[in-house]
Amino acid sequence: MKRRASFILAACVSILFILAAVAQRKHDPLTPEEINQLRDAMLEPDQRLKLYVTFVRDRMTKLEQMRADPKTTDRAHKTHDMLGDFLSVYDELNDNVDMYIGRKEDIRKPLKLVIEADIQFQSKLRALKDAANTDVAEAHQYEFILSNAIETVDSSADDHRTTVAEVQEYVKRKKKTKQ
Repeated sequence: MKRRASFILAACVSILFILAAVAQRKHDPLTPEEINQLRDAMLEPDQRLKLYVTFVRDRMTKLEQMRADPKTTDRAHKTHDMLGDFLSVYDELNDNVDMYIGRKEDIRKPLKLVIEADIQFQSKLRALKDAANTDVAEAHQYEFILSNAIETVDSSADDHRTTVAEVQEYVKRKKKTKQ
């Protein structure tokens, strides 16, 4: 009888561990192909940041297409999830900008591209917020993540503009030390 109780207890504990592991599994917004492209461009800041901008734009385009499709069901939930993917990839872009700044890389060219994309993202996120005002019940399901996305892009856009000046300064100092 003790053996059976021990077996049942061990089985229950195992099931709990499995359920916990499954619950902790996170959704990766990047596809395996995108991950491979990023891995290949690890040592090339220009190419890597351009890839991130492309991936973030893709997420925004898919979000807009989904919202424009009249056949879409559960639009609010899908909007929430897609905004989450957008924000995750955008955060990765910012992490990479910070990484290259820390390494004192000359990322002026890709930063210009990032700043241009920031302006587009700000415009599109505000348009989404304006559209959400027409269907308040639906918008309630994604208003927090939308606000978070708007705040993140706004503050990051400011940071990116400031970063351009910082990069120009350390590139200038680097050239002076070489002379």
